[in-house]
Amino acid sequence: MPLPTSPVIRRARLGAELRQLRRRESLTLEQVCDRLGWASTSKLSRIELGQSRPDLADVLDLLDVYKVPTPAREALIVIARDAATSRGWWKTLGEMSERQRTYAELEAGAADIVEYQPSVVPGLLQTPAYARVLVTAGAQLTPEVDVEAEVRARALRQEVLRRAYPPRYTAVLAEAVCDPGDLPVAVWREQLRHLVAVTGLSHVTVRLLPRGSAGGGLHPLTPYSCYAFPDPADPRTVMLEALTTDVRLATVLDVDRYERMTGALLAAALSPEETVTVLARRVGE
Repeated sequence: MPLPTSPVIRRARLGAELRQLRRRESLTLEQVCDRLGWASTSKLSRIELGQSRPDLADVLDLLDVYKVPTPAREALIVIARDAATSRGWWKTLGEMSERQRTYAELEAGAADIVEYQPSVVPGLLQTPAYARVLVTAGAQLTPEVDVEAEVRARALRQEVLRRAYPPRYTAVLAEAVCDPGDLPVAVWREQLRHLVAVTGLSHVTVRLLPRGSAGGGLHPLTPYSCYAFPDPADPRTVMLEALTTDVRLATVLDVDRYERMTGALLAAALSPEETVTVLARRVGE
């Protein structure tokens, strides 16, 4: 069975490959668009930046312009099909917000996912009731949000952890995540029980970072997620989560820094077994 791929990452890789081919032919955006009869350079620019879902016919035309030989051509066609795919459960992403869809597409094709969260449970581990409280609170800033659609979207994303070939998933959580805060007690307790239960999956690891500890003095300023993919040519990626938007990093330098940060946090965190003990104790409090 072929491993799943991440459309958003395949779009980024396809765009980078096409940009390199154009430059190899010493062609400008304007020259390529003139040859293909495209009205403006924005279409090609968006394809090269991985910002649009490519049309296979457009990719074939570009490969003709760049005189790509058969073996390389066939490999790029596979990537283009993955970048434009709507197979499987991706057909149901329509009601997801753009932010949720990006995470869903990254998660869908990942082989390894590591998340750091300083204050809330990550989306892949949230119960519906917990997610509903968070989304409802966020709706104070974005009243147009469909709360129930966002809750359903989180549940849909979580299916990736129970598919036939799931990614290896590690969540590094600051101990503050275990505090009830303003959550209803029943919601908080259900969420903690779910965290304990999900660690029973062999590919899921939860690690708590005790208060006062840090990764060798490193303090992440924002929540972040790291993604690696089955195809080593697909760029490793980091997502930084902010209030109104997210930032995707894919340069080797940026990703290496966050992976070193993750290693330091894991070295300072409780072991998986100690984490389960703490979570179970908090449920009983």
